[in-house]
Amino acid sequence: MLRSLYDWTMALSRSPYALWALFIVAFVESSFFPIPPDVLMIPMIIAAPRRAFVIAGIATIGSVLGALLGYYIGAALFETVGQPVLEFYHKSEDFAAFALKYNEWGAWAVLVAGITPFPFKVITIASGVTGLSLPVFILSSIIARAFRFFLVALLLWKFGEPIRDFIERRLGLVFVLFCVLLIGGFVLLGVV
Repeated sequence: MLRSLYDWTMALSRSPYALWALFIVAFVESSFFPIPPDVLMIPMIIAAPRRAFVIAGIATIGSVLGALLGYYIGAALFETVGQPVLEFYHKSEDFAAFALKYNEWGAWAVLVAGITPFPFKVITIASGVTGLSLPVFILSSIIARAFRFFLVALLLWKFGEPIRDFIERRLGLVFVLFCVLLIGGFVLLGVV
């Protein structure tokens, strides 16, 4: 199933409606769709490097608006929609304990999940379920998603096709390490 979704998403990247498709994929990925918008972004940017930052901007806007849908699912539709999404990603068992402490670290969770390969939809739904401050949620989503998508756009714009393998295979690990170092630095400084 995931392979056919991936192939369908790749075909969208070559269509004349690619920008709209990217917006829609970024929107639904933040609330329930399993394929990240990077899959569309990468071939689109390689094909049109001059539009790299426009493409990243569209992915960011779509993703943040989709995050608001995820937040709404968690806040208003958790039992009917949110719970099945969490079960699909095998996150429902850990969710009860997670929700108790979530608001204390919610902004960090949104930032880390928005940058790393962690399923962002889990965090958007959790933010709604736990009632994370909406302005904090929106600001964290904008920062995280813009950082992720504009970094990918910058790397592709600067290095083109040769950086594609690195992005597709290793950028998730780089994002995770970046977040660990960032949070670890704040902990060492006593800020967190």
